[in-house]
Amino acid sequence: MLLTVPSFDPASLEATGSVLVLLAASRGLSRAELTEATGLSRVTLGQRLTALGTAQLVRERDDTVPSGGRPTRLLDVADDAAVILAADMGERHIRLAVTDLSPAIRHQETVDFQPGEGALAALERIAAGFERLLARGGGFVAGVGLSLPAPVDHRAGRVVGPSILHGWDDFAIGDWLRDRFDAPAVAENDVNLMTLFEHRGGERRDDAFLFVKIGTGIGSGIVTDGRLYRGAQGAAGDIGHIQFFGDDAPPLCRCGKLGCLEARAAGWALARDLRALGFEAEDARDVIALVNREVPEAIALVRGAGQAVGAALSDAVSILNPGHVAIGGTLAQAGDHLMDGIRETIRERCLPLATRDLVLTHAPTSDEACLIGAAMCVRERIFAAEGVDRFLGRYGAWMAARA
Repeated sequence: MLLTVPSFDPASLEATGSVLVLLAASRGLSRAELTEATGLSRVTLGQRLTALGTAQLVRERDDTVPSGGRPTRLLDVADDAAVILAADMGERHIRLAVTDLSPAIRHQETVDFQPGEGALAALERIAAGFERLLARGGGFVAGVGLSLPAPVDHRAGRVVGPSILHGWDDFAIGDWLRDRFDAPAVAENDVNLMTLFEHRGGERRDDAFLFVKIGTGIGSGIVTDGRLYRGAQGAAGDIGHIQFFGDDAPPLCRCGKLGCLEARAAGWALARDLRALGFEAEDARDVIALVNREVPEAIALVRGAGQAVGAALSDAVSILNPGHVAIGGTLAQAGDHLMDGIRETIRERCLPLATRDLVLTHAPTSDEACLIGAAMCVRERIFAAEGVDRFLGRYGAWMAARA
């Protein structure tokens, strides 16, 4: 139930940011917990909660928790107070969604996409799709998130090649989306967003978490101290282009270098090797189809890919010491054919302390991972200490305009 009173003054939201940040970072807090966390008096906290309730930003949940006396209700961010726009750009299609603040998908659609059409044309297509979805049911747009199949300079909101998005490098994607929708915009690499989805949505929430996507390409996302780690320019986790030179003729990678992990273990590389053996295979899905048919050559290549990935991950495990490594992507559907090689190589190469409590799991592929991850990324930005006042200012103006 929403905490509401008859009138709303946008100026009343000016001092409420710290309370909203705490609620957004929790799974519900009592008034007593908020009083302790903020250091505010009960009267002052009550005034700020009233302002947030009047603005329909905070709700009182139906469930209660013991408090030593009468059961107390928890307070939470109202999921339906605003919407987030999320887009997931693939190699042939773009998935679009409107989510609430939880975030959960309200409406979605898929539009065709060709990487060669250029950044502006693709973004116009995305914007038009968002406007169609908002017409079906929208509200205050809290922010926009875009998942890209490319390396991304997160702070600048720009693609940094090489990638399938040729010619996008100098286009300010984040600025364009921000100006179009008058809302903060985030452009992020797809694997980082899948990492957020797996880390925030999983049963385990290890402060040190590593997610690896093995599909057409190979990449990883890193969580340290419970937060996504991007590195200085956003290039952290790019394990697909770690190079190995243990053979006389290292394979050529799509990036133009020799011996990259991708050129040995990615879906496109395994399909290349299967074609050389006389099989019809174009991508990771074709590789998995042959594995499912128990084709020995495909199984052997996938097992070798697991060993190669394990060799790269052993270095990451030794350096980062994660508590949990999750393996996702199309090739992860090969199950133990892939996973056994990864497990064995990590345990052979790493010291016992790094692997003693290490959990290595298969992360089932979700079609919504990048969309939800993009919305999570936006949510974390708008409810961060440095962004919440800007959000409240925009939201207050929107509420006042509706009055």
